[in-house]
Amino acid sequence: MLLPRIIPVLLHTKEGLIKTENFSNPKYIGDPLNAVRIFNEKKVDELIFLDIEASKLKREPHYELIKKIASECNMPLTYGGGINSVSQIENIIKLGVEKISINSSAISTPELITQAADRFGRQSIVVTIDIKLSGLFRKSYKIFDHKTKTTSNIELLTHLKKIQELGAGEIVINSFDKDGTMLGYDYNLIDYIKPSIKVPLTALGGASKLSDMTNLFKKYGLIGAAAGSIFVFKGKYRAVLIQYPSNKEKKLLYSLPYFIS
Repeated sequence: MLLPRIIPVLLHTKEGLIKTENFSNPKYIGDPLNAVRIFNEKKVDELIFLDIEASKLKREPHYELIKKIASECNMPLTYGGGINSVSQIENIIKLGVEKISINSSAISTPELITQAADRFGRQSIVVTIDIKLSGLFRKSYKIFDHKTKTTSNIELLTHLKKIQELGAGEIVINSFDKDGTMLGYDYNLIDYIKPSIKVPLTALGGASKLSDMTNLFKKYGLIGAAAGSIFVFKGKYRAVLIQYPSNKEKKLLYSLPYFIS
């Protein structure tokens, strides 16, 4: 049985680590290696590291940085950003990364999911989907392309079914509308997609307190609660402070009844 995972997500650009709100207004967080060292000390369950510029700028993953991050990590590491070929995935896994996150390429070249899953195993392939609530009068959930800042015409549930059939071993749903807001996860989105998910599912976007994660684990049966702001900001003025729940806090979290606030 897989245990629930509380997963910090680090966003990287050429400027260093940043945190966004609704995929914009980046705030500088600091040096990625320093952040990883602190998370090591706090014994995090898993870490997701995303280069959010690589695909947009059509450049290769920053292999030297990935190597440094992987060598520092004492926890399972997922890397995403600029992934569009099996050879890239092979290079990154050789550097010590456990899982690869595919996002844009899952839409543009979905066959990459199958090629990668066949080569490295489904458990190594994560598909991350950015999702936005869109529409003037009748709003619906749409796949959001962070490169073009537009929504896709591909129907979300159809896409979810397809990527699982192609070999995705895990799915991360990232809410555009909740990103960086610290207003709680988008539970309506989870209600909408959960019946279509047959693989481990992680939610990202909106966590404001640890009890938000209890809802994901106990009410929805998700395997992962991912977050950014709650692990890098402190207080109402959002001072930068890297933090993570202690083992005692996590045990309490797992024992709480769920609730929807």
